[in-house]
Amino acid sequence: MSSSAATREIVQTFEPIDRDALTALSERGRSDPTVVKTVRARTVAEGRRFRHLTYVRNLEAHVVDEPPALLGDDTAPNPTEALLAALGTCVAVGLQANAIARGWTVRGIEIESEGDINITSVWGTGDLSEKAVGLTAVRLKARLDIEGATPAELDELVAHAGQWSPVLNTVKNPVSVSLARV
Repeated sequence: MSSSAATREIVQTFEPIDRDALTALSERGRSDPTVVKTVRARTVAEGRRFRHLTYVRNLEAHVVDEPPALLGDDTAPNPTEALLAALGTCVAVGLQANAIARGWTVRGIEIESEGDINITSVWGTGDLSEKAVGLTAVRLKARLDIEGATPAELDELVAHAGQWSPVLNTVKNPVSVSLARV
């Protein structure tokens, strides 16, 4: 993180989520803990080098690209950066929900995420010697501006959010993944 980013304040334009709606959502989860929802995304190669469009629900396309060093046009985050963004966002959502559930006032949340990756295999076209493929370490740092909580409570909040973050746990724990041509 640059020194200017390290010293900037969290933006104070936080619109809180509805605590009653959060309670109702939580109760639905408690009423049937066996519910599994399938989420979907469709990724389409746009035909412009490594630029891809991913469609989720009825939202506008989410663009993913590569930087020039990886032969892309640098128009959007690359896939690994998008994964870090999803990871940080999922943790931030968990922090916000749990702070609200505890009756605290959230004024700001910022998650700084970084990861280490060896890119010499170049998607299987470069150095194919044995090595870890993908991120080998991920570091997340939470900057919180939450009123009503002690430092110890904030530490526990961060640990709790990490324990229950779906994306963090998908990255951290083995998960069944299949890839097949259709």
